[in-house]
Amino acid sequence: MYRVISFVAIVLMAHNGFAQTTVASMRQPSDSARPLFVSVVSNYHNKADGVTLSEIIKNAIENNGEIKIARLEVERARARLTQAQLRSNPTLEIEHSSGRTVGSPGDQELSLGVSVPLDLFSQRSRRIDLARAEITLKEAEITAKQRELAGQVFQTYVEALAALREVQVLEELLGLDAQTVQFVQIRVNEGDTAPLELSLLQTEVERLRSRRQLTEGKLQAAITKLKFFARFPYEQPLKLREEISNATIPLLPPTIETSIAVGIKNRPEIRLAELDEQLASAGLRLIRSQSQPDISATARFTQGRSVFDDPRGEFFQRDRSLTFGVSIGLPVFNRNQGAKAEAVIAIRQAQERRAFTEQVVKNEIIMAFQRTESAKRSLLTLETMVLPRSRDNIDAIRKVYEIGELKITDLIAEQRRFVEANRDLTETMTERYRAQADLFIALGLTLEN
Repeated sequence: MYRVISFVAIVLMAHNGFAQTTVASMRQPSDSARPLFVSVVSNYHNKADGVTLSEIIKNAIENNGEIKIARLEVERARARLTQAQLRSNPTLEIEHSSGRTVGSPGDQELSLGVSVPLDLFSQRSRRIDLARAEITLKEAEITAKQRELAGQVFQTYVEALAALREVQVLEELLGLDAQTVQFVQIRVNEGDTAPLELSLLQTEVERLRSRRQLTEGKLQAAITKLKFFARFPYEQPLKLREEISNATIPLLPPTIETSIAVGIKNRPEIRLAELDEQLASAGLRLIRSQSQPDISATARFTQGRSVFDDPRGEFFQRDRSLTFGVSIGLPVFNRNQGAKAEAVIAIRQAQERRAFTEQVVKNEIIMAFQRTESAKRSLLTLETMVLPRSRDNIDAIRKVYEIGELKITDLIAEQRRFVEANRDLTETMTERYRAQADLFIALGLTLEN
């Protein structure tokens, strides 16, 4: 019995000492002058002058290094087209023969010949078709890279919007707690409330403050990554114009069937597969044209002088001739058999790649559409039933607490449930936006300024 009484006395003494310390700390001028928190939302969000998603994507596409390299590949392909349009050069042949070294100083001959390769069997047009197909393929590769980059920007953008909303929710709770702290402090000063309740409330405020600081770090990291994509200077501020609650993506089809049709038409991967097939077919046609005989037209002018010995003296004879001919390379052994077989296989590969890509695109569109619809239903439940009730519960518990019928722990517990409900709402909004972004990217659409 003595031990129990001693223990209770020690606890009461400790509690009284803690209470005196708490009250004394509350009465210090530095604590009363220090604000509970300073809002940081304005550093990252501005509805009037903030940056839009389309502006970020536009700058990212214009300044991305890989896309710049891909554009240079297009320039190289155009240079190859210029080369393919050129005709073969003629060959000039000059021959001179003399009999001086073999004892016939008067004999000599001069021959001038021109050989012109002929582009028959549509060889030149086949080269041009192949070069143009390569240009179209390289341009389609740029579109595919732009789509991939836009998807990365979308993912980072939704992370920034989600972090921004969580900061807003935490600051809303901190604002409510600031009012509650003032009320509880007055009651503690008047002796109507135990200092422990104020301490519990201050602990909850610091926990919310710490959570907001952590979330602000995530927001800063996402915005820094957006600056990297858009090639904005690190020191230049970037403020978002949208919020996750009202951020929308336009031009989304209403049904899965329509979405699939749009995706099959616009997706750059399918276009690339089609161009691969066209390029392989153009290569096969060129190889077949090159398997035909190589024909060159020739023309030759010859002038010679001969000396004849005769008892009466030396006689000179001059000869002139103009010769026309055709040189034909016969494809007897090498008819490009291996190249033809490889080109046929390349066409089959492109066809299989296109069919597989279409299946992948359909699957991506269906999954994104289903996720979008599911997120919409979940969001409707949270916005119409969960969040309003949770907010009403906090207001009711705060009012009941103010008349002294509940403990501060009841209010703190309900606030934590409200935080969890808002976190669920933020996750659902994020999932909805992310699903819409995935569907938008899967459809191969582009944002318009």
